[in-house]
Amino acid sequence: MTSTIRLSGLLSMALMLGCLSAAHAQAVQAPLNDSEKALHVLNRLAYGPRPGDVDAVRRMGVKRYIDQQLRPDSLPLPEELSGKLAGLSTYQLSATQLYQQYGPPSFPPNSATPEEKNMARQRANKDITPQAHFARLWLATESPRQLQEVMTEFWFNHFNVFEGKDWVRYWNGEYEKDVLRPNALGNFRQLLGSVAHHPAMLYYLDNWLSSGVNTPEAKGRFKGLNENYGRELLELHTMGVDSGYTQADVIALARILTGWTIDEKAMKDGQPGFAFNPKRHDFGDKIFLGQTIKGSGEQEGEQALDILARHPATARFVAAKLVQYFVSDKPEPALTEKLARRFLATNGDIKAVLRTLFDSQEFWARSNYQTQFKTPYQYVVSSLRATATPVLNVKPIDGVLNQLGQPLYGWLTPEGYKFSEEAWLNPDALLRRINFVNGLSNGKSPIARAETPPPVPGAAVAAAPTPAPITYAPMPGYGAPVNPAQLMQTLAPALEPHSLAAITAAAPNLQVGLILGGPDFMKR
Repeated sequence: MTSTIRLSGLLSMALMLGCLSAAHAQAVQAPLNDSEKALHVLNRLAYGPRPGDVDAVRRMGVKRYIDQQLRPDSLPLPEELSGKLAGLSTYQLSATQLYQQYGPPSFPPNSATPEEKNMARQRANKDITPQAHFARLWLATESPRQLQEVMTEFWFNHFNVFEGKDWVRYWNGEYEKDVLRPNALGNFRQLLGSVAHHPAMLYYLDNWLSSGVNTPEAKGRFKGLNENYGRELLELHTMGVDSGYTQADVIALARILTGWTIDEKAMKDGQPGFAFNPKRHDFGDKIFLGQTIKGSGEQEGEQALDILARHPATARFVAAKLVQYFVSDKPEPALTEKLARRFLATNGDIKAVLRTLFDSQEFWARSNYQTQFKTPYQYVVSSLRATATPVLNVKPIDGVLNQLGQPLYGWLTPEGYKFSEEAWLNPDALLRRINFVNGLSNGKSPIARAETPPPVPGAAVAAAPTPAPITYAPMPGYGAPVNPAQLMQTLAPALEPHSLAAITAAAPNLQVGLILGGPDFMKR
């Protein structure tokens, strides 16, 4: 009962502060000061400030901070973080090794009992999944390469695969690690091609099953043309819906990509998973987006990807999504067009497009400062960073993200999670968020408490097929409540004067909950 009253009181105060903030927003808007600029880049290019970050960025200057973030390789990972990542044995495996050790080649023989077969199929959930989640959350909370992490999440949503679909669970972490993160600030065409060749995408959208009509090996499960990947490649990955392509273009692209498949036999022998099978390819000529593509085999797919990567509709679609993520829920047409031109002029140089965005007046306008409602993932990660809570147990984070509707790698359909306020702002979600940060505030969150002994960093990556779960001992000082004064200092540029007045007037044991559960911290 006490907990319910406490949460209700916090929610009431948070809603009250929200009304005050809405009224305050009508005031005359002045340019951002240096502290606000520092917070702005930490909220948009990163997952929010950790203690001391705002002062550090203000001292170095936001321009230098942005330059560093656009060059992630210039920022070495902390030794402790590198060691923890090295200790994730399954996270170090290639797509082929994951398939060999956890996929059908590792399944028990037909003589095994149903229980043994089921246990074999659940090993990926027990071993691979938590390690992929640990890696994502450790990098999001601890990596100095924050823009790379933000863009990795951005591209995972853009090129979404669902962890829960059969074989995808073997590969989604490796797909993120080896395809999305290295290309997050690179060239769009290279990123597009890497995604198209990866077994996680080939499996998720069924292109590995697609075969040309009446081709020699169009048999059994490989019989028939599958349009899934061709359709999503046009609608979600490149041009966007209502951009001028037709159903005939979808079919043509599906025909072009026949034979792009996963070679199970090669993977069993230790070879890469992608293969082009000419015996399942439609070698007829195609008309795609008004261009004739001669039947030539695998090269047809590369030609189609070239066309899509340099198409003006793709430039506008990607530009609009970047504006929506970094600036405003409603993409501003002038800025979107400016970014699209930059995209085309640089042949899809993501870094160049982002630099243009971060140099824009719209990005720095006060009308776009502290105006975007955080997604559940952004909210949880920014809470962990602001309170310096170490991620030693991933289960409670998975639990709260499930409750909030944004489980890691958990969106079933290809469009990925939305980033807008409309998608995430509702009273139930607010109460759940406040419940989460209330648990953080007392210093006893299970997130900072390990359940099992730690692994040995740098252990052999091809060790036993059932590695121990990855957790670490509690940090020194575990159990101490979050200091509200320090938290207010960390988030000072985000807290409005009227919010501070209400927070400081509250009982000390409610102050952290009011800061993290109030409207100022809900926004970025």
